[in-house]
Amino acid sequence: MHQHSSAQPRTDRVAVVVNTAARRGARALPLVEAAMRGVSDDVTVHPVHGGLELVEALEDAVESEPDLLVVGGGDGTIGCAAAMVAHTSSTLGVLPLGTANDFARTLEIPGDLAAAVDTLLHGHVVDVDLGRVDGRAYLNVASVGLSVAVTQRLTPALKQRLGRLAYPAATLAAYRSHRPFAARLELADGSVLDLADLMQVAVGNGRHYGGGLTVAPDASIDDHLLDVYAVEQGRLRDHVSVARLLRTGHLVEHDRVHHVTTRRLRLVTDEPLPVNLDGEIAATTTATFEVDRNALHVVVPAGSRAARLDGRRGH
Repeated sequence: MHQHSSAQPRTDRVAVVVNTAARRGARALPLVEAAMRGVSDDVTVHPVHGGLELVEALEDAVESEPDLLVVGGGDGTIGCAAAMVAHTSSTLGVLPLGTANDFARTLEIPGDLAAAVDTLLHGHVVDVDLGRVDGRAYLNVASVGLSVAVTQRLTPALKQRLGRLAYPAATLAAYRSHRPFAARLELADGSVLDLADLMQVAVGNGRHYGGGLTVAPDASIDDHLLDVYAVEQGRLRDHVSVARLLRTGHLVEHDRVHHVTTRRLRLVTDEPLPVNLDGEIAATTTATFEVDRNALHVVVPAGSRAARLDGRRGH
């Protein structure tokens, strides 16, 4: 096994950054602070309230080179931290405080706050991959097409009004106005897929996205591969059957879906299309997607199957 695999996290120096704007942030702060002070004499706590403050606090925290950087927030917050601690000696501890918490779900970190804090104390450290789009890091999934329009429609007002139903409502609205696109997928092995009439191309690094949807049945965050799938525009009836398969990832077996795994993908489209990275529009096609292998040390529960490949260097 890899040197980190069964090791408990080192806690000589601990930094804690909690986004109190996240749904459960304010409650989490005293809980995690007490737990960390119980195991370390050197604990720095940065409570932040979203946005710019968050980036500054994370930069400060990472600069102090902590053994353990505990970050509480949603996928956006965790992703921001992950990009900063990638390829450093710091280990990331995740407190899932957002709405979707897909990265935590991929790592099998419990949603229950006390249990998540307990994981920080008794879990073990593994290495996982990051995805990159033109160098910019993401944790879960980067996509082009329908999901971008869905993200643009998922306004805070809609979320507030419809709660969990905001997602399907935004998806249906986006679907109705979607224009199919053509794309050329150039893979690491030199093979090329030319596809037309597409609704979406998604490139998964982790296993889960979109509040618990699954990228592919075998997708893993430490397999050094990106799972790529392209969904053809069909009739609404086809999409109802596709949508049912999204939870389990068996979507990739649908006859309107092309699925490949690769270490690197260059995605070319006729007109530039925006790319959604974990829910944030942050790049444009033509874009290059790559897997950044073992980029991140992260604490997972002792029984987590998420990094079952960790340390197998053969592939």
